[in-house]
Amino acid sequence: MHRVPAVMVLAAVLAGAAGCADVEGLKNGGDLGTVHAPKTLWKDIHPAPPGPGQQPGTAAVVPGLPRALALTMRGVDALAVVRADITSSTAEDGGTGRLVDPRAVQRLALCTQAGDGGPDCPVRPGVLHDLTGNGREELITALDVDGRLTELRVYTVRDDGRIARILSRRGVLEGVEVAAEHLAVREPTSNPRYTSVSDYVWDPKTAGMSLSQLTLDDCPALTDVPLPETRSRCAR
Repeated sequence: MHRVPAVMVLAAVLAGAAGCADVEGLKNGGDLGTVHAPKTLWKDIHPAPPGPGQQPGTAAVVPGLPRALALTMRGVDALAVVRADITSSTAEDGGTGRLVDPRAVQRLALCTQAGDGGPDCPVRPGVLHDLTGNGREELITALDVDGRLTELRVYTVRDDGRIARILSRRGVLEGVEVAAEHLAVREPTSNPRYTSVSDYVWDPKTAGMSLSQLTLDDCPALTDVPLPETRSRCAR
């Protein structure tokens, strides 16, 4: 696997345009064009800072849930947690889609009272993994809004037993991986040769999962396997 930071891709392109070298030293490779410094567009226009609670990934206690007295997500009803979180987030953003896709509540209506929500439930099976490093397992789950877009959610139990969301992320999930205290999210890019990899780690200052690194990873194509148009041709 070859992972390339996005800044290194740009650096390699600029370096290649600077000239060529061999054992005899630098040689003129012909007119390779002029390398210009980046030009800033609209440099005097900046977005207003987000108001309180307007950042989608902000950690927050999920309202309406009983406390987990055992201080663990093991045994907690994952579907109930997702339903409470999606419902409260939709009410908070007024259905604008700022915090959660407006279709998510409609999709949740497909879930039955069965333990797994039934065959049509769009909530993925929960995965337990310690991401905070305190020995307690977090709940990692996701709600598939349609055949492509997904709402990724991670929940933890605080010291007082309250269940809190520590990561919320909407995207096209090519894959989700956990290793030690890292959670990596793979997403397709406009270049089919690469996938974007967002690496999240626990941040005690924000009491949530924060983006620590964004890289590009090679994506071998599955040229010999027929796939529907909605699926990526990435081998992973």
